[in-house]
Amino acid sequence: MAHYAYLDENNIVTQVIVGRDEDDLVEGVTDWEVYYNAKRCSYNTYGGQHSLGGTPFRKNYPGIGYSYDADRDAFIPPQPYASWVLDEDTCLWEAPVAYPEDGNMYQWNEEAGAWEEVDLAEAS
Repeated sequence: MAHYAYLDENNIVTQVIVGRDEDDLVEGVTDWEVYYNAKRCSYNTYGGQHSLGGTPFRKNYPGIGYSYDADRDAFIPPQPYASWVLDEDTCLWEAPVAYPEDGNMYQWNEEAGAWEEVDLAEAS
């Protein structure tokens, strides 16, 4: 089964559904994308990579609130923080500072422009 992302007039995803494959169209419908203002998407695509080794499709599997960029032919998640920059290859947002790779948990502090360690003892 194919997956489709419904878009509003600003190309923002409003719904993602499981639909019919293109070779199994409803009578009178010749193109799902045009008829339903939807774009086909791949459940197995993230950051421009296909998790099963197949061909990646439209950079990312979308969720509600993602945007569709026609120039990139890609789904892009909402920008999480103003300082984060879009990676053109993956169409994912990246922090201006790399996430620490020391095995601890961190959260982004936009005001400080830095990752802050999460104290799991305080969080519980």
